[in-house]
Amino acid sequence: MLGALMFTSKIAMEGLPNVHLLGVLTVAYTVVFRLRALFPIYIYVMLNGLFAGFSLWWVPYLYIWTLLWGATMLLPKHLTRRAAAVAYPALTALHGIAFGALYAPAQAIMFRLSLKETLVWIAAGLPFDLVHSVSNLALGLLVFPITKVLFMLKRRI
Repeated sequence: MLGALMFTSKIAMEGLPNVHLLGVLTVAYTVVFRLRALFPIYIYVMLNGLFAGFSLWWVPYLYIWTLLWGATMLLPKHLTRRAAAVAYPALTALHGIAFGALYAPAQAIMFRLSLKETLVWIAAGLPFDLVHSVSNLALGLLVFPITKVLFMLKRRI
């Protein structure tokens, strides 16, 4: 269900380019479910491939969300409310601004890009990554309330 929620939230927000809840949900799931957060993340990745096509654009999704999961895992387990309110949006914003650079290695390998071509590709995408980062920063404010709800639901189950 959590992976399907990721996918449907992406579909619902597709009218807004590079604005989505994927980073927010990835961080929230990781904070609450730790290692088990990989299940909904990869359910989302597979659903994305099933519905949009398993094409070359999809390959980086196999690792891009895992990198955000891993960065979240490196944060202390029990952040204060104030630290969480800063750390979670900052992490999602960093992932947004770095998205093109994180995507680039797969692009470089698949399309045999030189280092110079790869850097040009990254630079060309920076305006999109900036929008991604700003939207992730704003939406990242939702991580803390979402984690509170998920912890509450987890305790009930």
